[in-house]
Amino acid sequence: MADDADSQRSSPVLQLLASGLQFWIRQQCEAVESLELQLHGSGLGLLRGRLDGVSLVARRVVFSSLEIEMVELRSDAIQVQVGNLLRGKAVQLDHPFQIEGYAAFSGPGMSRSFCTPQWRPLGDQIVDALLGLTPLQKLTIERDRLVLQAQERRCETTPRAVEGGLQLCTNNEGPCFALPADPNIRIREANLEGGLLQLHGTARVSP
Repeated sequence: MADDADSQRSSPVLQLLASGLQFWIRQQCEAVESLELQLHGSGLGLLRGRLDGVSLVARRVVFSSLEIEMVELRSDAIQVQVGNLLRGKAVQLDHPFQIEGYAAFSGPGMSRSFCTPQWRPLGDQIVDALLGLTPLQKLTIERDRLVLQAQERRCETTPRAVEGGLQLCTNNEGPCFALPADPNIRIREANLEGGLLQLHGTARVSP
């Protein structure tokens, strides 16, 4: 990591790309409180159109109306159109690439997200399937349980990673709700820790 950081500071092309990638990432989100970006590779490799990878840590992100407390990601190699970047144009990523890492969600953040028009229908589907009631009024994290509330009734659930997707299960024998899966995202682990829902997995990004 230190060598990558030294290379990034010493290469004007890498510095320019880092600034361009930060701008591109912020454009994809409604809000980003803080963003740390680390490029892996060399200026020479970048001039040939290849970056070995990117690591980032972002806090308090809002993406597609979904509040995310923290994101830590590492990409594989990325092909970059350097010509446009050197001419002062926006970063252009033409080829899909893989990322892996984790995202953490807080109870209050998820509650606010499920109150938005984009996510409210899904929240209502969850409590309808698990409680037979709507609408979802509140979502909290209590120790090792994700607690849903609708019309004064509570439902304690455990998040599970199942076949690349996320399920909320009431108990060993009770019903589970499988959240809609994105074919480009595979969740390999889901847990509740430190008052956060943490999802670990991989994703394919198609610019």
